[in-house]
Amino acid sequence: MYQPFREYLEQELFRRFDLQSQPIPPGLERQVSDRGKHQATIQSWCYQCPEFRKIRYTYIDGGEASQVFNSVIYPSPCYDLPLLGIDLLSFGKKKILVVLDFQPLFRDEAYQKKYIEPMRELHDNYPDLAQGLEMKFYDANQYFSKYLIFAKTDAETVENRLFPAFRDYLNLYWGLLDRAEPLTDPEEIRRIVKAQKDYDQYSADRDPASGLFSSYFGHEWAEKFLYEFLFADASPLAVSQSKR
Repeated sequence: MYQPFREYLEQELFRRFDLQSQPIPPGLERQVSDRGKHQATIQSWCYQCPEFRKIRYTYIDGGEASQVFNSVIYPSPCYDLPLLGIDLLSFGKKKILVVLDFQPLFRDEAYQKKYIEPMRELHDNYPDLAQGLEMKFYDANQYFSKYLIFAKTDAETVENRLFPAFRDYLNLYWGLLDRAEPLTDPEEIRRIVKAQKDYDQYSADRDPASGLFSSYFGHEWAEKFLYEFLFADASPLAVSQSKR
């Protein structure tokens, strides 16, 4: 269902940037589930380039039972750009949830004006995809913008409305990168590094997808995938502490 999105993102990345493959830990690049009634395949890709320190995306193909496309793009620490986050999920024809956002590293007014306000016009162009849903696992005021796409929708809308919005948001993000001035102050760069690591820890501690990974591929594999690939800068120790 979301393969056209994955293919378009991949084409854009290879057309615009000098990508180099980034190794994925053994056993995590591809896995096939033999659990339950529905077989599922998960496959991941990871790249880097001078502009982005990590570009990762993952596709789960579980047939009609599940289709998932997830991606996060981490800018190089010399850029204070938001992360580009994509999460498109379908569990049968009636349970479709889509999320697309420039995920801000900071909340100050200057940062919001520079990187988030440019999203306003796009956000207003797609009111059917910006439904203001309540977040169950995350704080909407942390690592999410007020102009994100966040909707429960249907397959027709995904094809006819979400895909154009996806292209528009990507083009805006590339434009923000083109205009971004690289940072040279070591202190500012360290601030970016810390903010991105904090994002990984926050996300790993709350990511509801770990349950889906466990159901298909087992708990041990899911934990490795979460902490060694998806959010490699997070520590599993924080998970055990948060559950006490």
